Amino acid sequence: MKQFLAVGVVAAAVAASAQANIRITEVMSSSISSSPTPDWIEVTNYGSSAVSLANWRMDDGSFNFAASALLNGVASIGAGETVIFIESAAGAAIPTFLTHWALSGIQVGYYSGSGLGFSSGGDGACLFDSTGAILSQVSFGAATNGSTFYYGWDAAGVIDPSNNGLVSVVGTIGSQVTTLGPGGDTGSLGTTLGVIPAPGAIALLGLAGLAGRRRR
Repeated sequence: MKQFLAVGVVAAAVAASAQANIRITEVMSSSISSSPTPDWIEVTNYGSSAVSLANWRMDDGSFNFAASALLNGVASIGAGETVIFIESAAGAAIPTFLTHWALSGIQVGYYSGSGLGFSSGGDGACLFDSTGAILSQVSFGAATNGSTFYYGWDAAGVIDPSNNGLVSVVGTIGSQVTTLGPGGDTGSLGTTLGVIPAPGAIALLGLAGLAGRRRR
């Protein structure tokens, strides 16, 4: 019975840790961009387990669940996976977005709603789970035409101060930053800054911690 309980505790801890390690890793405010790409956010799973995105929502800098919009088009995010959500009614802009950024092999979803457009003078983005809990929120300054904002996190979900709202410039972060598309937009879609733990690493840590407590 104790062993069964221990396994259940570890499984719950792993699931909670995986969900807690979903982070916003890149944002683009297209308010002053001449390119056809809309506002968008990139989300990365720094955890070691896949997480369902059912009924997850986002908001801009007001960080207000009541004013948030439902995230559509991506059912789940795998361990170490990065997905993108663009502002687009019914996802109509997704084909153009994929072509503009020359993307393949990456999930792209969408959201839409009143008052969600990012301000060119500076704004923010917030990610909520289905219960309304804030999983990640970021802020950024005035939009730079054609450039994204970057956020780096470690495996524990702590932001890297040196990569907190960094404006993308070709070559700034090695090969992770490139220029794509006819608008010359600069970004690093589908790659992340930070440490992605190996699959099962969090579970092993949980088991080790539990074993340590039992020995005491």
